[in-house]
Amino acid sequence: MSDHPLRLAVIVGSVRDGRIGPIVAGWFARVAAGRDDIQVDLIDLAEMPIGSASPTMSPPPEALAGLRELTPRLAAAGAYVVVTPEYNHSYPAALKNAIDWHDVQFHAKPVAFVSYGGISGGLRAVEHLRAVFTELHAVTTRDIVSFHHVWEQFDADGNPKDPQRPAAAAEALLDQVTWWARALHDARTTSPYRFATTTR
Repeated sequence: MSDHPLRLAVIVGSVRDGRIGPIVAGWFARVAAGRDDIQVDLIDLAEMPIGSASPTMSPPPEALAGLRELTPRLAAAGAYVVVTPEYNHSYPAALKNAIDWHDVQFHAKPVAFVSYGGISGGLRAVEHLRAVFTELHAVTTRDIVSFHHVWEQFDADGNPKDPQRPAAAAEALLDQVTWWARALHDARTTSPYRFATTTR
């Protein structure tokens, strides 16, 4: 893996009208793409027609169509960055639904977070997501990127008005997620990841 760029899936977790998520995710994706050790795959859940159907062994046609695109992209990634707002003290339902359709795609891989919101900067959403990804046998990074009062933080070109601090936080996050991705890749290669079967 050290000879090839890490495939990093950057997931836009909000699907609401008027969302700022694509702006935040677009900025982060540009920072990540500026590194020669990362290949970015920007995944916008609003473009994946999964709908609100719960995971089932017989997906409805619209969900199946969305999963045909989403699932292989998640499986191909060596690491993930979830870009999430905070809705009512937690994360978006659409994001949870997309995660719940999947399982082994996240096993023994790292997940990092870019959060945004009002005064809390989306931090409570991240805390809830850590527990979700732990259940999926993923490893979450310690450091995150957080935007407080996000609507005031970006200019008309989609860049942070104060670029230095977010850029430094993003680089620290990317250093961590790439380290974990390579360590876990080497571990999976040496010894395939095995886990106890649970009822889902």
